[in-house]
Amino acid sequence: MVLLLAVTTAVAPAAAQTDAVRVVASVGMVGDVAAAITGPCADVVTLMGPGVDPHGYRATASDVRALGEADLVLYVGLDLEARLGEVLARFGDRARVVAVAEAAVPTEARRFGEGGTVDPHVWMDPALWRPVAAGIAGVLAEVVAPDCRADLGERAAAYDALLGELVAWTAVTVASVPPEARVLITAHDAFEYFGRAFGLEVVGLQGLSTVAEASLADVRALADLIADRTVPAVFVESTINPRTIEAVRVAARDRGADVAVGGELFSDAFGSAGSPEGTYVGMIVHNAATIARALGGAPTPLPPALAAWADGWPTPPAALAP
Repeated sequence: MVLLLAVTTAVAPAAAQTDAVRVVASVGMVGDVAAAITGPCADVVTLMGPGVDPHGYRATASDVRALGEADLVLYVGLDLEARLGEVLARFGDRARVVAVAEAAVPTEARRFGEGGTVDPHVWMDPALWRPVAAGIAGVLAEVVAPDCRADLGERAAAYDALLGELVAWTAVTVASVPPEARVLITAHDAFEYFGRAFGLEVVGLQGLSTVAEASLADVRALADLIADRTVPAVFVESTINPRTIEAVRVAARDRGADVAVGGELFSDAFGSAGSPEGTYVGMIVHNAATIARALGGAPTPLPPALAAWADGWPTPPAALAP
């Protein structure tokens, strides 16, 4: 079953049944879960691919066509898909439209930024993403054909178990970082749920959304923190131009701190399609291993289900390479 998950999360189902329901997901974090759980019982299409920033995304003509043909539309909500969210709301009379994180993550578990703005990046804590995945499975079970529901339930249970191992493995891997080095500096404020779950102090150069530009004062303040705390590495993100973090590095060098780029993290979008990093599990594995190595720790060996997942890929997760 775990190997099956590795296959179903690698690509969208290529041979969906003719009577399969049509599911449209806004972002990969949602579409990947839906594809892994439904298998051939649904045709899952994800609107935003690798490297696409959902904060300022505008719907294309092909997006509108896909939404118009959908039986079920799944999106994160919590104002992640800000501009696209307005479009999604208009399709509620044609298809079932569900904001999966809003439905599954209770208010008390959400993080709020300045001005009471909710932080939508809940997938960064895989323990919070488990009920979201379960909620997606529940909605799918209501719309797929009756003869698909048993297999769907089995896939959902296997996926939940995989996420359980992911939570435990990530905790141990991040805990390998020396306490004094547990400062995670990223291009924008997308990792607070990750830091809260696994004991990292997180500082993002930009805010919760990438729409607002970082100011010169923000760059200087971050450079001061790096110099004062002797932070060993900062991180770029796949959806954000690296020049913002490079400006921080230059300012830090002016203060006598030669800080490295610890690697590229996946925050609002996956890595390349067809790679381990092009899945939700692979995204978290990559981020945890990359952060741990750059800050002085090391990834712990994968537990059985995660190891089977990794072995199911022609090329294993790059961040786990010796």
